[in-house]
Amino acid sequence: MKTIFHAAGQRGHNDIGWLKANFSFSFGPFRDEQRSNFGALRVLNDDFIARGNGFGRHPHDNMEITTIVLEGALQHQDSMGNKGIIKAGDVQVMSAGTGVFHSEYNPSETEDTLSLQIWIFPKVRNIKPRYDQKNFGDKFIQNQFTTLISPIESADTLWLNQDASFSQGNFDSGQQLNYIMKTPGNGAYVFLLEGSIKIAGQQLNKRDAIGVYDTESFTIETNSESRILIIEVPM
Repeated sequence: MKTIFHAAGQRGHNDIGWLKANFSFSFGPFRDEQRSNFGALRVLNDDFIARGNGFGRHPHDNMEITTIVLEGALQHQDSMGNKGIIKAGDVQVMSAGTGVFHSEYNPSETEDTLSLQIWIFPKVRNIKPRYDQKNFGDKFIQNQFTTLISPIESADTLWLNQDASFSQGNFDSGQQLNYIMKTPGNGAYVFLLEGSIKIAGQQLNKRDAIGVYDTESFTIETNSESRILIIEVPM
């Protein structure tokens, strides 16, 4: 088993007032040749978006884009005709494929938004753009992982154009969890949303991350109440 640790404080950062962004990998003004990706995982941006602000209409192509709203809401609109609100507990997926334009705004006048934007390289390039969204708010069971995204199309999860899986869960202190890779050969990028855990002897605190690969499984020990996101991708 091999690992790579990314401390929260070592992420790139950009503060333009209405947007306070933390970059796990090279993005925008943050450039680090040692942190360009983890396998097929290209971008993990941890964003604060102030009330009434957001990203204007802009293009994407040949990228699998996931948005997870942690607090607040985002209003989405795209060139495929999709328009709606993504709330806390919702997960949005968009295959940019041959090309798509979209915008995302915090529609609230009173509440700021915390969200994750995650980009994954596609399995097949130049597919027809597609969009999907699902609420998982009532799907979480304490001390269990819930699969949010799967490479197998299912009514219970979202689908991406890649052999990637996203799992998230809330755990009590003192848990010992065995995570088994869903796709052989994949690696797992463990992003700690809240709490304190240990993986392969490495201590992780809030917003720390660790990439685990060249293994079929690994163990997570929780040292406090913890909220964990695992992004499993081809290496």
